[in-house]
Amino acid sequence: MKAAVLYTHGGPENFKIETRPIPEPGKGQVLVKVKAFGLNRSELMTRKGYSPNVTFPRILGIECVGEIVSDPSGEYQPGQKVAAVMGEMGRAYDGSYAEYTVLPKVIVLPFESNLEWAVLGAIPEMFHTVWGSLHLALQIEKSETILIRGGTSSIGLLAIQLAKKSGLTVLATTRSQEKKELLINTGADYVLIDNGNLFVDVRQLYPEGVNNVLELIGTASLKDSLRCASQGGTVCMSGMLAEQWSIVDFAPMEYIPATVHLTIFDSGQTKLTKDSLQAFIRSVEEGHIKLNVSRRFSLDEIVEAHKLLESNTASGKIVVVTGQ
Repeated sequence: MKAAVLYTHGGPENFKIETRPIPEPGKGQVLVKVKAFGLNRSELMTRKGYSPNVTFPRILGIECVGEIVSDPSGEYQPGQKVAAVMGEMGRAYDGSYAEYTVLPKVIVLPFESNLEWAVLGAIPEMFHTVWGSLHLALQIEKSETILIRGGTSSIGLLAIQLAKKSGLTVLATTRSQEKKELLINTGADYVLIDNGNLFVDVRQLYPEGVNNVLELIGTASLKDSLRCASQGGTVCMSGMLAEQWSIVDFAPMEYIPATVHLTIFDSGQTKLTKDSLQAFIRSVEEGHIKLNVSRRFSLDEIVEAHKLLESNTASGKIVVVTGQ
């Protein structure tokens, strides 16, 4: 099989396209023919050396869609379409940047769909993160307000749509005037230009603050996002577009406003259900949800794909199709 292997952290040029033996599944595992996978910020940070627990060489990739090749237990039949997401995939063991991968069955979800693989490849991690952030972490309710900070990211664009479908008023941010129309067309009620100090703009619209904040930039803007929330409101940090893990000299009593709730969503700590995944795929098939796929690449183009991811210029999900 063909695989993109990373031998050491650094720039995107460190990926090496190699030919490797197709791995064999063991007990509790399945062999999957990878058809497509989305690129994720966590993979970029691992490539840069920000994931100290990841050892090299490693095949990255925390998600994929594809078909079952073999399942020693007999639960899945060859050709069954499946999705997989997280569960230390591409971190503790080799992931989806390859034509085949061996995965634990516990992270594999079967589905049925006639969508093309490039579209399906954008779904697993993006949907899991948005669905979990909105419904598990923020526990959104109809008629509430939500600020989505990092609105033009793939997560942000989908979050706008799902929040609107749930009956919320959506404020979304971008750093670029040119992207305001994209956010409006996606469903945002208000678009704010993020200059690092959204508190003033949010409070002009909602003097008491908003009920929910989905923080996708990360620790760099978290303190300002907390100030945008109303008393009793909730801020969920689900992304790290700014690539900063921690807060220096964190003092909770000074940092978090009184009665404002702070939580996070990490898809590696929660499990996506096959029913919710299938329902979402159906909503895409029926045209109720528009997936923003920015660009499609082949596995041979993994270096170029990572360069685009790192540039922060893609408006939507970057998908790699293996071409099998």
